[in-house]
Amino acid sequence: MVQVCLNGARGAADGAMVPLSPGALAGSAALAVAAGATDIHVHPKTPCGRDTLSPRVIAATLVAIRARVRVPVGVTTGAWAEPDAAARVERVRGWTVLPDHASVNWHEPGAEEVAAALLDRGVGVEAGIWSGTDGAARFAASPLAPRVLRVLAEVTDPVPRTAADTARALLADLDTGHGRPVLLHGEDGGTWPVLRLAARLGLATRIGLEDTLFLPDGTPAVSNARLVTQALAEYARERGVAGGGQAVSSASTD
Repeated sequence: MVQVCLNGARGAADGAMVPLSPGALAGSAALAVAAGATDIHVHPKTPCGRDTLSPRVIAATLVAIRARVRVPVGVTTGAWAEPDAAARVERVRGWTVLPDHASVNWHEPGAEEVAAALLDRGVGVEAGIWSGTDGAARFAASPLAPRVLRVLAEVTDPVPRTAADTARALLADLDTGHGRPVLLHGEDGGTWPVLRLAARLGLATRIGLEDTLFLPDGTPAVSNARLVTQALAEYARERGVAGGGQAVSSASTD
């Protein structure tokens, strides 16, 4: 699985290619899925570009995207969108249109309560386990861990030469992850090294303007679709190397 992360916490200052409105997110999602993405992660935004868990904005964003694609769509529940943990739970309980899944950062206060609220509503939980936090230890002790949809192993090390080692350490901390599927990804300068590692390990991964604004050669990415195309090519190439020369999937190098 290659998930596309359409925008993240980025805003207008990051460039016109970052989709913010429901319409722009839907258009970007459609192109990314056409390029090969099989799952979507999105940060719904207020009109001023701030991440939000507002039922109205969540509904408008999901409806717009689902009108254009037929793949699972997930949203963030990051504490930055609603710092108060109790209010975050109430937001989830108030959603009128439900995503297929939502990410919950396990190191954040209130993570267990937010995850429980999502599960109660039939929404899949992506357990976000960040490197450099106590998320892995908290997840290992969580009674909800066996019920999550998958683990998002999120490598926050932005240094290209060390990101893959940080990723390996994070995976070791996760151990078996309660047997749940793992999606491994990096960010900024660590994005491409970690994606290549995910390919070599046969793990799901993600790519998109949330994680990086650049292609592997350092040129600016003009769209999420371009990043997906490149990611699939990189993944296939690394799987070919890992498998002794037989690539397991194919993708255009654009």
